[in-house]
Amino acid sequence: MSSIAAAEMVKVFEGCYRDVNIALANELSYVCGKYDCDSEEIFKAANSQPYCSIHKPGYVGGHCIPYYPWFVMDENTELMRTARKINETVIDNLIIKVIEGLNECDIAIKNSNIMILGLTFRGNVYEFEHTAADPFIKKLKKFKPKIYAYDPMCNEEDYKRFEVEFKGDFENIDCVVILADHKEFKNLDLDLKNIKVIVDGRNVLDKEKIKDSGIVYKRL
Repeated sequence: MSSIAAAEMVKVFEGCYRDVNIALANELSYVCGKYDCDSEEIFKAANSQPYCSIHKPGYVGGHCIPYYPWFVMDENTELMRTARKINETVIDNLIIKVIEGLNECDIAIKNSNIMILGLTFRGNVYEFEHTAADPFIKKLKKFKPKIYAYDPMCNEEDYKRFEVEFKGDFENIDCVVILADHKEFKNLDLDLKNIKVIVDGRNVLDKEKIKDSGIVYKRL
């Protein structure tokens, strides 16, 4: 690179591009839901074209992407500012999906049993910077459900940090919410009749396999 500033811009711009692309994916996913279409199917077909590369929808966490746009944003960078706003609202969308799913099963969210899978900011990485679990749990608590969590990478102190109770099974759980795409979560045992709702915040499960289980399945 021609200068230190140019070299730094490379990393920042790469993060900005991904943030904007994920925001677009989140918005297009919303449109898919509006027309009762499967976003994964459509994105896959669209990405078969040489000039299309739509990312997976979801919350943006970690040390890099949520912060890099702020290094260069000002009053003239409306697109990046809007993308940041869209990606932060994913948490609210997940809460809505939890409530909608429980309502479809005639279960009130208050005093329901909700299990969160994944406290780290992404799968297979022991890191909590800007993790979806933090704002999700804080907002979910306002509705007064009983909140449990499981993360294969976490220890007792981590559960205390998020003020949730560790639970290693799905017994008496009404709703499961996937917030990190750990490899262990991709093949969940769905032969669990007590689970009524799954909200897949990382789109890791096979929608077709769940279809015949009787579980209400919602994802981004």
